[in-house]
Amino acid sequence: MLSDVTTQYDLDERLRVGLGALVAAQRHRDPSRPVREEASLTGARVLELFDAQIISRQLDLAGRWLRSFDEGFYTIGSAGHEGNAAVAAALRPTDPALLHYRSGAFYCVRAAQAGGDRTPDDHAAATAGAVEGTWGAPAGGVERPLAPEYAEAARDVLRGMVASAREPIAGGRHKVFGRADLAVVPTTSTVASHLPRAVGLGLAVERSRRLDGNTAPDSAPWPPESVVLCSFGDASVNHASATAALNAAGWYDHNGLRLPVLFLCEDNGLGISVRSPQGWVAAVLRAKPGVRYLTADGTDLVEAYAMAAEAVQWVRRHRRPAVLHLSTVRLMGHAGADAETAYRTTDEMTADLERDPLLVTARLLTGAGIATGAALLARYDEIGWQVRRIAEEVLEEPKLADPAEILAPLAPRWPGRVAQAVAAAAARAEGPGAAARAEAFSGRTPELAGPLTLAESINAALADGLLDHPRMAVFGADIGAKGGVYGVTKGLRERFGATRVFDTLLDETSILGLGLGAGLAGMLPVPEIQYLGYLHNAEDQLRGEAATMQFFSQGAYRNPMVVRIAGLAYQQGLGGHFHNDNSVAVLRDIPGLVVAVPARPDDAAPMLRTCLASAAVDGSVCVFLEPIALYHTRDLRTEGDGEWLAEYAGPGSWASAQVPIGRARGYGVGSAGDITIITFGNGVRLSLRAAAVLAEEGVGSRVVDLRWLAPLPVADLIREATATGRVLVVDETRRSGGVGEGVIAALVDAGYVGAVRRVAAADSFVPLGPAARQVLVTEDAITQGARTLLAG
Repeated sequence: MLSDVTTQYDLDERLRVGLGALVAAQRHRDPSRPVREEASLTGARVLELFDAQIISRQLDLAGRWLRSFDEGFYTIGSAGHEGNAAVAAALRPTDPALLHYRSGAFYCVRAAQAGGDRTPDDHAAATAGAVEGTWGAPAGGVERPLAPEYAEAARDVLRGMVASAREPIAGGRHKVFGRADLAVVPTTSTVASHLPRAVGLGLAVERSRRLDGNTAPDSAPWPPESVVLCSFGDASVNHASATAALNAAGWYDHNGLRLPVLFLCEDNGLGISVRSPQGWVAAVLRAKPGVRYLTADGTDLVEAYAMAAEAVQWVRRHRRPAVLHLSTVRLMGHAGADAETAYRTTDEMTADLERDPLLVTARLLTGAGIATGAALLARYDEIGWQVRRIAEEVLEEPKLADPAEILAPLAPRWPGRVAQAVAAAAARAEGPGAAARAEAFSGRTPELAGPLTLAESINAALADGLLDHPRMAVFGADIGAKGGVYGVTKGLRERFGATRVFDTLLDETSILGLGLGAGLAGMLPVPEIQYLGYLHNAEDQLRGEAATMQFFSQGAYRNPMVVRIAGLAYQQGLGGHFHNDNSVAVLRDIPGLVVAVPARPDDAAPMLRTCLASAAVDGSVCVFLEPIALYHTRDLRTEGDGEWLAEYAGPGSWASAQVPIGRARGYGVGSAGDITIITFGNGVRLSLRAAAVLAEEGVGSRVVDLRWLAPLPVADLIREATATGRVLVVDETRRSGGVGEGVIAALVDAGYVGAVRRVAAADSFVPLGPAARQVLVTEDAITQGARTLLAG
C-alpha cells in the first residue's frame, strides 16, 4: 500500500487495491433484505447508492484529469463526503436542496429519484429483482449499464467542470450543483452565504401554505409539506452568515413559527488547511436553541441513512428546524492545487483513507454476502470508464464566447411588460379591487387625502402594492407594531395582518435571507433595512446570493425582491455615520442590481410600483433607497410653502405616470438654458434651491434628478448635458467611489465635449452634529460651483 496520498492516482490505486482484497461472506444474502439486522437499507438499495458514490468519486478523478491538460476549470471534489448519498435517499425529490460543493453523491441520488419520480421507499422494490444476477456474481459477471439518470447527472457535473455552454443550470458560468427539475438550488462559493436563504425558504414554504391553503399554488414551486435541505462544511459554522442563520432558525422556532429546514453539516475537520478543534463543531451545533441536533458517522451509509431518515421525518412532521452533523473525511485535499502534505501528517491522511466511504460501503456489502470485492472493483472500473467517456464527449461542447450571451440571464429587462403590469394593476384597482381598496384605506383613499410627504406617499404605495400582489410581504425590524422608525409602514400591519406585514429579529443578514428565500418560493418580498449603515455587514446577501441567482441558473431560479433602505444624510437633530450614511458604491458595484432613489413624493409611488412590477415580471432585485431627511419634508424654498408635498396619483393615472427603470426627471428653473445640474436624492432639493438663487442672478438651470443610480439614465443625461454644454454634477455621496464618478464617466464614454464640474461630499464618514455640514454638499457649494463653471 502507498504510504500517503497527494494525487488522484494515489487515491484511485489505494481504493482499487482495497476493493480487490475484500472477500465476500460465505453465505449469499438476499439483496431484498436489510444489510444489517437493525438497518432499513436493503442490499439492493445499498448497491444503488454505491453506484452514486462511485460516480461521485470518478467525477472527482475526471476533474483532476481534465485539469492536467488545461481543459478542466474546477477541482474541488466530494471525495470523502460520498456518505451524503444517504441523506439524499432519505429525502423526497421535491424537497428543495441548497448544496455545498462536496455534494456529488447527493446530486447523483437526487437525479435518480427525480428521474424515476420515486420516493425513498420505492427504491428497494425497483432494484431488488435486477441485482442478484449482476452484483451477486463474481468478477467477470454480467455487465450492468449505468442508470440513465446517473449518466445524466455525471454529464451535468462534467459540463460544469469544462465550462460547457450546455451545462443545465449555469450554462458554463460557474460549476455549481443545481437543476430546477431536481429541486436543487444553485449556491455560490461564498462560505455559508446560502444558509440565511434556506431559513427564509423554510419560512416561505409555511407562509405559502397559510396564504394558499394546503395545495401548492402555481407560483409556489414546491409542495407545502416540503423539507428544505441546506448543506455546509464544518468550518462554515464559524462564519457570521451561518451564525445568523442558525440563530434565526432558533429565534423563529422559539416564537412558535414553523420552519421545516434540515441543516446538514458535513464535518471533515478541516477548513482548507485550518483544523476545526476537536469537539468544537458538535459543541456549537448542540448549543443552538430551537434547533434539534442529530449526529452520525457520515462514512457509514446505514448509520447515516438511519439518522437522516429520522431527521427528515421529524422536520417534515413537526415543521421545526434540525441539524444533522455527519462526521466525514476529506480525501485529495481541498482542491487540485492544495498540497495537503504541507499541513497534514502521513498518519492523519492514512487514517482518513481507512474511513474512505467507498471502502466502508464495500466492506458492508461483502460482509453481508451481497457482492464480492472483485465484483465491486469491476463495477468501479466500469463506471470509471463510462465517466471518462462522457468527459471526452463534453470536451467537444461549445463554451460561452460572446459577452451578450454571458450577460443574458444576469438582469433581463422587459420594460414593456413592466408597463403592462402597472397598467393591469391600475385596472384592477379601479375595477374589481375598488371596494377592497376603499376598505383598506377606510374610505379615504390617498388620492383624496391632499398633498402627501415622501413618507406618506411610500406608505400609500406599499398599501396599494399589498392589495394588488396577494403574495407580497413587507417585513423588517420595527416595521410592524411601531410602523417603522420613521412611520413609513404605519398602519400596514393592522390593515393587512401579521402574516403579510411583520417584525423580524434585528439582524440584517437574516432579514435579507428571509427575502431571498421568500422570493425563491414564489412570494414578492419587500424587506426593510432600517438604515443604510446597517446594510454593509449583510451586503453579501445581495451581491453573492441575490444578484447571482438568475445569472448562475439561466433564469431557472429567481429571487424577486424590493429592498427598502432608509439612507443618505442631512437628518436634522440626529447625526453620526450610522444614521447618516452616504455610501452607495457597494450597491452600484453589484451587476444587475436596480437602485432607485426617490426624492419627491410624486416620484416615490410610481417608482415603487415600477420596482414591484419589475420584481414580479423580470425577477429583478431592486434596492429602494429612501432619503431619510426628505421623509417628512414639506417645504422647498420658504417655511410653509408646501412645495415639497405632492398629490398621490389615483389608479386612473398609474399607467400614464409610470416611471420606467433608468429614466431621469428634469426641472427647468429660469430660462433653463445656461447650465445643467445633475443630481439625486437630497441633492435635488438642494439644487432646486440653489437654482432659484442662480435665477435671481440671471442664470437659467436645468436640474436633472437621476432617480435611478443603477442603471444610470445615460440617454437622458446626454440629452440634458448637450442642451447647455455646461454640466455641474451634485453628488451627495463621497468624492471617491461616489455616483458622480459614474455620471462623468458616462458622459465621457458618450463623447460629451462640453464643460463639466463636480460638487461632492468629502471622503469622510459623517460626523455628529453641526460638523456634518463641513463634509456634506451645501447649497452654497452648489451655487459657487455653478458660478465657477459659468466663468470658465
